[in-house]
Amino acid sequence: MAFTLPDLPYAHDALASLGMSRETLEYHHDLHHKAYVDNGNKLIAGTEWEGKSLEDIIRGTYQAGAVAQNGIFNNASQHWNHNQFWEMMGPGEGKKMPGDLEGAITDSFGSVQKFKDDFAAAGAGQFGSGWCWLVKDKDGGLKVTKTENGVNPLCFGQTALLGCDVWEHSYYIDFRNKRPAYLTNFLEKLVNWENVASRL
Repeated sequence: MAFTLPDLPYAHDALASLGMSRETLEYHHDLHHKAYVDNGNKLIAGTEWEGKSLEDIIRGTYQAGAVAQNGIFNNASQHWNHNQFWEMMGPGEGKKMPGDLEGAITDSFGSVQKFKDDFAAAGAGQFGSGWCWLVKDKDGGLKVTKTENGVNPLCFGQTALLGCDVWEHSYYIDFRNKRPAYLTNFLEKLVNWENVASRL
């Protein structure tokens, strides 16, 4: 069964007052994300991965240590990454961090502010395209990571709690080259913390 582009969970202009414009979402969701879906479907057609779940494809095609990942992995992982990304943001509800998430973050980082600082630093420090993540590691602890291109926590047996896309198409229309400002805005205005907590 072919993968499909999901609708955004909110209107294209729902995040505009929070720093992510309609134009960004029209380009990012309707064009970039759709391209990952379309290209991924073409690449898996007639292969052993046709009909497999997105997660199985990502885990099965990731090549640890490779200088560059293969096309099936890149498109499948970016489809998965963006599915999570849209859900991890929201226009209204979910802006207050639930107590269980706040407690888990404080246990792992010392404070919520220290987590935010580490997360923003990971995103700003990711050379070129990629993502920064808050993950639940295999030992149950929380940590901040960064990954290149489309690589994601599934590749390392981790659970993605929060991810931020630091490819330029995610922020250049609204923030130009100011990636740190985009990351701060993401954490302070865009994250749906209830969605993040639901992933614990």
